[in-house]
Amino acid sequence: MLKLAIVDDNSFLIHAVKEKLSFFEDVSVKHTSLNGSELLTKLEENHNLDLILMDIEMPVLNGIETTQIVKQKYPHIKIIMLTAFDNDEHIFNAIKAGADGYLLKEINPKDLYEGILETLNGGAAMNPSIAMKTLKLLRNPIDIQNLKDKEEISLSTREVEVLEQLSKGLSYTVIADHLFLSPSTVRKHIENIYKKLQVHSKIEAVQKAKNHNII
Repeated sequence: MLKLAIVDDNSFLIHAVKEKLSFFEDVSVKHTSLNGSELLTKLEENHNLDLILMDIEMPVLNGIETTQIVKQKYPHIKIIMLTAFDNDEHIFNAIKAGADGYLLKEINPKDLYEGILETLNGGAAMNPSIAMKTLKLLRNPIDIQNLKDKEEISLSTREVEVLEQLSKGLSYTVIADHLFLSPSTVRKHIENIYKKLQVHSKIEAVQKAKNHNII
């Protein structure tokens, strides 16, 4: 039996993928998650899985960050990105994070099943269009550098001020006093900062901001 998990923030799409896999008797979907964080919790309880079908754009913890964590903690689990997006940046970041394959959600059941088998046998399942883009990225490393440079984050002046205060280890109420704001406004700014930086803690936010020369 092939033991799979599906991670996607759209429960309708999870259902659609399960439908596609229902044609194959040797595939068992052990669990599904709506984001990466939920998946990691389930893996802590039981990581006896062969492969994960992973969406990319999800709240809380996106597919690329999740892939990186899963690959570090559970290197035996194969991961295929199953996404609606075939843009260069996603492909590059997914491969860099350790993804074993990259398929588009519109894939038919037979190709999905064969892609899973191919990946479990040490191959790399990819839609033809993805494979072509990957080859182009390899031929033009300069494009990869441009993608990295493009990964700019636009924070407002106020958000940068809040982040600077945050980097000094100050509490919400002290930051609020310093910037003449209410604590709830500071909290809202911090929520927006987390979203824009795609992070989930003060430490990550400050680190990422420093890496991108924001503060």
